[in-house]
Amino acid sequence: GVDDDQPVSLAGGGDGHRHLVADDLAVKPGADGAETGELATCVVDHGIVGDAHAGDWHRQLSLLAEESIDFMRNKGLELAPGAFAENITTKGLELAALPIGTRLGNGQVVLEVTQIGKKCHHGCAIFKQVGDCIMPREGIFTKVIVPGILRCGDRLDVLA
Repeated sequence: GVDDDQPVSLAGGGDGHRHLVADDLAVKPGADGAETGELATCVVDHGIVGDAHAGDWHRQLSLLAEESIDFMRNKGLELAPGAFAENITTKGLELAALPIGTRLGNGQVVLEVTQIGKKCHHGCAIFKQVGDCIMPREGIFTKVIVPGILRCGDRLDVLA
């Protein structure tokens, strides 16, 4: 379900990718190095400006729910936003339950869900540590339909 009072987080982290977290928007270009920021510029047929995963394909932005990350934290892992290389961390939104084609927006940017989950990459450090990883089941991917800015703390609403 959707909780209208819950913000989105642009999350950061991952293998040299630029990511965002939407609660306290953090941009993290390196695996362990973090840079704080307040916005992400989203471009049609590209994704987030400066993101290593950006390009003219169906997985321009990745989203993962904070609740999913908490599930892994409860297994004893210390995880910062972006630990799964997600671009956006959400709260109060059941991402994996959204059908392909669902549109999400913050009042300016519109994203369309293109894929639910993905195969865990070979050598996933999280899977190696605890024998489980949530990204293959609960992460989603989107493409940019309407360009604009995502800011830390923005609400991401289901549009259709």
